[in-house]
Amino acid sequence: MAARRIPESELILNDEGRIYHLNLTAEMVADTIIVVGDPDRVPKISRYFDKIHFQESNRELVTHTGEIGGKRLSIISSGMGTDNVELLMTELDALVNIDFKSRKVNRRLKKLNIIRIGTSGCMQADIPLDALLVSRAGLGLDTLMSFYDRSPSEDLAVVENKVQRLLELPFKPYFAKGSDQLFNLFKDDMHHGVTVTAPGFYAPQGREIRLKPKITGFIDTLANTPTSFGRFTNFEMETAGYYAMAELLGHEMISLNALIANRANQTFSSNHEKTVERLIQLVLEKLTYS
Repeated sequence: MAARRIPESELILNDEGRIYHLNLTAEMVADTIIVVGDPDRVPKISRYFDKIHFQESNRELVTHTGEIGGKRLSIISSGMGTDNVELLMTELDALVNIDFKSRKVNRRLKKLNIIRIGTSGCMQADIPLDALLVSRAGLGLDTLMSFYDRSPSEDLAVVENKVQRLLELPFKPYFAKGSDQLFNLFKDDMHHGVTVTAPGFYAPQGREIRLKPKITGFIDTLANTPTSFGRFTNFEMETAGYYAMAELLGHEMISLNALIANRANQTFSSNHEKTVERLIQLVLEKLTYS
């Protein structure tokens, strides 16, 4: 069967032949990529590079590609939320696995190593403020995976069904696992846990400002719900989307979290920038010398 040609309306390229949102070509992306939410965090990481080869940006999507200790790395910002994660992961995969001239998928697929550096709120009282955590798996409380043909393994489906029942959700959450290979690279230096990915910062994470959340008490419910991948430890807005997209596309993906708030203790870090900086330095050291 002949390979499908992807139409111009589906895989959009700009006038320079770059993929539409990321504004990149394949040679501008390294095989190892650090992803962050905040565009301002990109130069905070790339300032450690020995050389910067490419600096590109489009909207909240900022890319710096360079070298550190002889290793080629890219830093890319996604903005917040799994909608941006879906865009970023799809276009990264297209850059390395689709021939833009023929508009066909390459016969030989490339696997990327992708590491998220992000901030997160902890839901477990015994994990100290400003701790670092590597996410063994992610629970998506958004509907991104409802739009993809995905058949989770039995152990993942058990968690999905359990959480939907416990929280009485009107939709099926999704559960995805991080890369074993990348987890093993960071596990000895951090806490481990399961990250809950929410589609918003306030009510979807149980916060009440002026509007009262419709679903209440679910932080305590999740905090006390065990899984075969460990306990639920923290909230943020991207990890599960990254894990599910990486699973579908065949890339290695891990999420690393600076825990700058503790929801159980109702505290927020006074040194959160130092905590994020500590995480950045640890990641660069691991990637450069491992």
